[in-house]
Amino acid sequence: MDAIEVIRAKRDGQELRPEQIDWVIDAYTRGEVAEEQMSALAMAIFLRGMTRAEVSRWTEAMLASGERLDFSELDRPTTDKHSTGGVGDKITLPLTPTVAACGAAVPQLSGRGLGHTGGTLDKLESIPGWRASLSTDEMRAVLSDTGGVICAAGGGLAPADRKLYALRDVTGTVESIPLIAASIMSKKLAEGTGALVLDVKAGSGAFMKDVDSARELARTMVGIGADHGVRTVALITDMSTPLGRQVGNALEVAESVEVLSGGGPADVVELTVALAREMLAAAGLTPGENGVKDPAEALADGSALAVWKRLVRAQGGDPDAPLPQAAERREVLAPASGTLTRLDAYQVGLAAWHLGAGRTRKEDAVSFGAGVTLHAKPGERVRAGEPLFTLHADDPARFERGARALEGAFDIADAGHEPRPLILDRIA
Repeated sequence: MDAIEVIRAKRDGQELRPEQIDWVIDAYTRGEVAEEQMSALAMAIFLRGMTRAEVSRWTEAMLASGERLDFSELDRPTTDKHSTGGVGDKITLPLTPTVAACGAAVPQLSGRGLGHTGGTLDKLESIPGWRASLSTDEMRAVLSDTGGVICAAGGGLAPADRKLYALRDVTGTVESIPLIAASIMSKKLAEGTGALVLDVKAGSGAFMKDVDSARELARTMVGIGADHGVRTVALITDMSTPLGRQVGNALEVAESVEVLSGGGPADVVELTVALAREMLAAAGLTPGENGVKDPAEALADGSALAVWKRLVRAQGGDPDAPLPQAAERREVLAPASGTLTRLDAYQVGLAAWHLGAGRTRKEDAVSFGAGVTLHAKPGERVRAGEPLFTLHADDPARFERGARALEGAFDIADAGHEPRPLILDRIA
């Protein structure tokens, strides 16, 4: 078997045989298949697509390139969530301790932000002392002690995916739905979780801009999960407007603590509770039975907040320490009075990125206190001359670029606003 044979097969629209997929992933991981050959194969997949059987086998081959975690010794079922990313998407922070407080174990391997989307690890690293990198033994200990852990994926999990992702990033093949699905699912299956809930976002601030594409991605990933014996459910959720009222690392941590304390923005609470209920159901847990709490109760009675504090301390952080604040603030005022009818998630995310909350390259540092505060969400009334946004930055020179990104990001009208549902569909 050789790479040219595999490339030609997919180029000509053939379904790759299981042994071809196994060989090419293994050989590429070992360096036997050259980068330019895998680039050609990735482009052929981008143009020709993959069947469900091919995607499932591709995922299995990437999974087999590294280690798989095993949490079967825990005294509670494991369940996890993956989001395809968005603006203001801090849901992992309140969700993990909430589900843990309800009786499941949540091994949450998370990533960093790039471009206009925020990363869970960047948000948590704004907490003084908190560590993202844990050994497998440390991860297991935190999970056993607190019921949840949020950390970086180790280098031994799906190394084929890490190598292939970097190649797709520079060859114009990132948008391939089969390759996206296999990339996400190979990492999630390597975690060893017993159940998985996917938050597939659709809208301007999401990777998938329209609902139909989000559905296709969700169905592909749910199918992969089923093929590998992991109960998998997906919610399609709206990302045309940012989640919550804070966009930026430390700003989002503070907002997450508000939610865990029984308050916080209604949309963040709604999505946290909806995903938590799906995670419990996927793990076979029913609120009201055998001491299992409902997620809304765990947020209201303080039990989710207590788990959060234990989880943060277990990873070296101080949950009571002041969070970083940006050195400078500047307000953007509403140009007219009326109802805010549109607030574009992508442009808000871009503004936060310009202010220092995000990175251009993976090695870039982020400003923990930078970001955007939203003083109004669509459907709310605004008054001319009053603050619409507060911009946070350490470097005042960044304000001009941040404000420019928000030009045209919103509409104010006299007419009423027809809200878009937060949860657009469910795929199981």
